[in-house]
Amino acid sequence: MLCNFSLFAQDGAAGINEATNKVKGYFDSGCNLMYAIGAVVGLIGAIKVFNKWNAGEPDTSKVAAAWFGSCIFLVVVATVLKSFFGI
Repeated sequence: MLCNFSLFAQDGAAGINEATNKVKGYFDSGCNLMYAIGAVVGLIGAIKVFNKWNAGEPDTSKVAAAWFGSCIFLVVVATVLKSFFGI
């Protein structure tokens, strides 16, 4: 038994370019999400540091530096990724 099929090949480069454009479109939304997460983490950190400070705990500065550092890290990572990939 002999079968004859007509197949149409797709352009691989066009598929890759389309995927690249879609990922670039999501990148700005992802960066905005990262900034929002940083804001929430900052608020939580501020409340924790405030509670430690009012309780008179001696390691308040260490906790404040850790929370502040994590917020700065989120902002720097988003900014560096934008500039590194040219998006």
